[in-house]
Amino acid sequence: MLSILITQFVVLWAVIDPIGSVPVYLSRTQHLNAEHRRLVALKAVAIAAGVLLFFLIAGQFLLEAMQIPLPAFQAAGGLVLLLFALSMIFGESKPDVETKLSEEMSKSHLADLAVYPLAIPSIASPGAMMAVVMLTDNHRYALIDQSITAAVMLAILVLTLLLLLIATKIQNVLGNVGPAIISRVMGLILAAVATNSLLLGIKDFYAL
Repeated sequence: MLSILITQFVVLWAVIDPIGSVPVYLSRTQHLNAEHRRLVALKAVAIAAGVLLFFLIAGQFLLEAMQIPLPAFQAAGGLVLLLFALSMIFGESKPDVETKLSEEMSKSHLADLAVYPLAIPSIASPGAMMAVVMLTDNHRYALIDQSITAAVMLAILVLTLLLLLIATKIQNVLGNVGPAIISRVMGLILAAVATNSLLLGIKDFYAL
């Protein structure tokens, strides 16, 4: 049980990447006062939680309605996560990419700041949406296991909120390079997990 919790925590931490969202948050809220910064952080995490919970609950039902076998989705999800991980390792770091996106919306109001690019795609990234569906497969995990996955996900989102609320202090400690280094390390870990998921999906598909 402990090893499963650790695996789920590592996977969800990697795809949500709370530390990588800190530079995005700082860039988008640098012109706001402290109260408005807190509002943006709260709204962004709440929106991301709603999106990820939707995929956690309804993602597999949508797949089954489209008659897509779960092993095929698991293999595809593993491939997407692998590409996502490779982009974290070899491409521009997540903070750099999403900070550039944020600079394109300099005139947005608070709701826009919370939704894009902070809630989506920074916190509730495509990789995170794919991961929560894979980690709550109804055919492989009991309801209690899925509830634990949801709890782990929400715990990481709470940690994300806390990191955003102390973002200025984190920037003073890590500087501009720290989040990029951490993003690449998490990308390497995610690549290993994604490869395992891809191979298991292929194996299960042919077993059908």
